Amino acid sequence: MKTIAVLTSGGDAPGMNAAIRAVVRTALDKGLKVMGIQRGYSGLINGELFEMQRHSVSDIIQRGGTILRTARCAEFLKEEGRKKAADVLRVFGVDGLVVIGGNGSFMGAQKLSKLGIATVGLPGTIDNDLSYTDYTIGFDTTLNTVLDAINKLRDTSTSHERVSIVEVMGRDCGDIALYSGIAGGAESVIIPEKGYDFDKLCKTILEGKLNGKMHNLIILAEGVGGAAELAKKVEEVTGIETRSTILGHIQRGGSPSAFDRMLASRMGVRAVEALIEGKTSRVVGIRDNKIVDDDIDDALAMPRKFNEELYNIANMLSK
Repeated sequence: MKTIAVLTSGGDAPGMNAAIRAVVRTALDKGLKVMGIQRGYSGLINGELFEMQRHSVSDIIQRGGTILRTARCAEFLKEEGRKKAADVLRVFGVDGLVVIGGNGSFMGAQKLSKLGIATVGLPGTIDNDLSYTDYTIGFDTTLNTVLDAINKLRDTSTSHERVSIVEVMGRDCGDIALYSGIAGGAESVIIPEKGYDFDKLCKTILEGKLNGKMHNLIILAEGVGGAAELAKKVEEVTGIETRSTILGHIQRGGSPSAFDRMLASRMGVRAVEALIEGKTSRVVGIRDNKIVDDDIDDALAMPRKFNEELYNIANMLSK
C-alpha cells in the first residue's frame, strides 16, 4: 500500500471534514501518499484527483459540509462507469480508496472492490440508518440542530397556544425524530417504523388542552408524510391553531459537535489502518463505543433493529 485516495459521496453530513482530515493525516504519518477526489464518484470518473498534504486539511475539523464536495453520478450506476472509475484509480497509482458516505455510497464502494480496488467505507450520513454501526458521522450534530429549533419553536408555540408540527429528515429511518423528540420533550413522535393513529393523536392534543397544556409539540419523520398536510388535518379536527415547520437542509449544515468530531477522527484512523493491513471491502463503525470494521456485504445485508426501548421511553415521558 503506497497511495490511497479519499472521497465523499451522497448527502453531506457534519463531521465529513473531520473524517477527511483524519484519513489524510493518518496516511501521511504512515508514509503513504494521499489523493483527494473531488465531487464523489462523478469526480472520480472525470479524473478530478489531486495530491493532499497536511496543510490541505488544516482548519477544517470545525467546518460542516465537505471540502471535497459531493455530487450525484448517474454514470457510476452503470458497469461501464464503474470500470472507468477503477481505471482512473489505477492510472493515478491508487492502491486503496476510502469512501465517506451512506448506504448508496457503500454500494458503490462494494462494486469497486469487486473490480480489484481495495475499499473501506466510513458512515457519513445524518440519518443514522446503517444497521452495523450504533452511530453515523453527522447524526449527533443534526440532533443538536433539531433540538435548537425545537427550543425556539416551543417559545412561540406556547405564546400562541398552538400545536407545532416539526418535520425532520431521516428518510425511512426515524432516529432523528425519535432522539430529538425525547431530548426536546415532544408530546408526540411520529416515525415510519411505527406509524400513527390520527384519531388518537387528536385525542391526545385535546386532552392536553383540557389539562391546561399551553402548547403541543409533534415531531414528524419525513418518511411518514408531510407536516403541512398533517397540520391542516389536525387543526380541522381539534379546532386548535396548528403550524408546520419543515427544517429541511438546515439539518445537514453547521459545525460538527464534539461527538461527531471524535467519531469521525477515530473512524478515519481505523480506515487507513485497515487498508494498510491489506483489508478490502470493509466498512468502519462503532459498537459499544468500540471502533470496528465489518465486511461490506455483511454490513449492507444486516437487518435494521428498531430501538423499542427508546420508543417506549418517548411515549412514557410525553404523557
